[in-house]
Amino acid sequence: MLRHDTTGLGRVLARPGYYRLQISYTRIRRDAAGVAHFKTSGYRVRPRAYFYPASAVKLAAAALALQKMRDLNAPYPALGPDAPMLTDSAFAGQTRARRDTSSASGRPTLAHYVRKALLVSDNDAFNRLYEFVGPQELNRELARLGLRHSRLLHRLAVGDQEPGSRHTNPITFYADTAATQVLLAQPAGSYAGPWPRLGLRGEHIGEAYLKGAQKVAGPLDFTQKNAFSLPDLQRLLRIILFPESVPPTRRLRLLPADYALLREALSQLPRQSPHPRYDVAHYPDTYAKFLLGGGGLVPLPPGVRVFNKIGQAYGFLIDNACIRDEAHGVEFLLSAVLYVNADGVLNDDKYEYDQIGLPFLRDLGRRVYEAECRRVLHAKRP
Repeated sequence: MLRHDTTGLGRVLARPGYYRLQISYTRIRRDAAGVAHFKTSGYRVRPRAYFYPASAVKLAAAALALQKMRDLNAPYPALGPDAPMLTDSAFAGQTRARRDTSSASGRPTLAHYVRKALLVSDNDAFNRLYEFVGPQELNRELARLGLRHSRLLHRLAVGDQEPGSRHTNPITFYADTAATQVLLAQPAGSYAGPWPRLGLRGEHIGEAYLKGAQKVAGPLDFTQKNAFSLPDLQRLLRIILFPESVPPTRRLRLLPADYALLREALSQLPRQSPHPRYDVAHYPDTYAKFLLGGGGLVPLPPGVRVFNKIGQAYGFLIDNACIRDEAHGVEFLLSAVLYVNADGVLNDDKYEYDQIGLPFLRDLGRRVYEAECRRVLHAKRP
C-alpha cells in the first residue's frame, strides 16, 4: 500500500529517515467463534530507536492506576474508582487537588482522571495518576506486561525532573463527597532505586533548544524522560482491548467494569461525555484522533469507531489506535510516529504539525482503512 498509493503520503515517504517515521499495522481476523487472530507487519519499526512518547504514555498510567485500585480492594473493599480522591502536597513543586468542577460531584475521582486523561489528553489528570501509582510500581508493571522498551519517569507539562519526579503526593480517598469518612490515606512516597535501563538509541535530539529565553546549542538530552517504543504502545492497546490474546501473566488485573471504562474513554468523542463536558468549538469530534481525523481536520468515516491515544510534543506526533467498522467487517490496529521539526530547535513551538504531520497521519489512516474495506469486500465476492 505504501509503495503503490502515495497520494498525500509522498512527502514523508520520500524521506522517512528524516521524519523518523515508524508504522506498525496489525490485521485482525475473527474466526467463526469470534476469536480474534492477529498478523502484524511494520514499516521502519525500531524498538530501540528513541522518540518522545508525549501523551501516549497516559494510557499506561490510566490502566495501571485502575489495576492498583483493584489490588487495594482486598484490604479496602469499600474503595473504588469513583471514591472522592483528594491529593495534598509534601515536596517541592507538588500541588494539591481537592475539587474538580468538571466532575458530577465536584470532587476528583480516579475514574474521572482516567476519562480526562484519555478523552482530551489532560496533563493534570495524568499527573494525578502518576502520583497515585508511583514511578516504582509503574515501571515494575510495564516490565511485567512485557513492555521492555518503555519507562515512566516524570509528570507532564510541569517541568518535572529529579528529585521531584521520584516523590509522590499524599492522597486520601473518602466514602462521601463531603470528605468526612476516610476510606484510605496513602502517605507521600519516594523512590530511591535505579531507573530502568532500556539500551535505547538516539536519546539526544535536535541541533539546539530553548531554555527559557536562552537558546542553547546542541541536542536536548532525553535520557531522563519518558520512553515508549511503538511496538510497546500497540501491545499495551492490545492488552486492554484483547486481554484474552496475551498470556495470563502479561494481563492487567482489572475487572470488566475497568476494561469498559478504559474502552469507553479511548473511543468516546468529546461531545459524548456528560462529565467532563467539552465545548465542540474547542474540542471537535476528532480532536484526539490523528489517524483518519487529522486532529480535528475532518470527521471520521460513518460507522467507524476509533480506540486510541495520541501524543504530541517536541515535534513528535504519535497515534496508537484500533479502528473498527462493524458494518463493513473491518478491524485493525495501526500505530505511527513521525518527527516534524525542520529548524532542528526544540522548545521553540515551531513544528510542522499542521502542515505535514497531522495531514500525513490523517491520510495514512484513511489509506489503510480504505485498503481494508477493499480487502474485505473482495473476500466476500463469490
